[in-house]
Amino acid sequence: MSFLRPSALYQFLLTTLSLRWMPCQSWVFLLRWPGLDGFFKILVGILLWSTFSEIRFIPSSSMFPTLRIGDRILIEKASYYFRSPAVNDVITFQAPIQAHLQHPGLGEEDVFIKRVVAKAGDFVQVRNGLLFINGIAQNEDFIAEQPRYTSTLTCVPKDHVYVLGDNRNNSYDSHVWGPLPVKHILGRYVTCCFRPSNS
Repeated sequence: MSFLRPSALYQFLLTTLSLRWMPCQSWVFLLRWPGLDGFFKILVGILLWSTFSEIRFIPSSSMFPTLRIGDRILIEKASYYFRSPAVNDVITFQAPIQAHLQHPGLGEEDVFIKRVVAKAGDFVQVRNGLLFINGIAQNEDFIAEQPRYTSTLTCVPKDHVYVLGDNRNNSYDSHVWGPLPVKHILGRYVTCCFRPSNS
């Protein structure tokens, strides 16, 4: 034996009418200000968000094709409190002293974004259009083109990483000024929030 169910229109009308007569279930009640406790929760959430993340603008093509000029990207600043930077992490950092010595025009507030290609203890060299880590040529399908330069064989010291831009031939990075001290790292790239339509 089957029972007939009320139609969807009937249920909608019944629900709407009942909400009008029950003040605790009305739309005004559901949409009202969350109160002092809710306000503090929202405030704490905003403070945590601003402390551990930020949105940055990409001004150069050094990370092309991964990132393009005009991209707005989300950077998170919390993970490196719990773990070390890993190979292939895209990071933001302040320029080290060596970069300032070779390029005096850099300001203290200038922030770079590059990819970690090697960590402490690794031997790094760029030659014959390839990146070699510990003598092994790396397969890098994310770079714009093969590097046209040759770098010296470098051992990455403790508490340092070796960073290169994905646009290898147009990037001011570790192949110019050497390994980057980990203490200069500001955050890790998470995602691209906005890309201009003409990119």
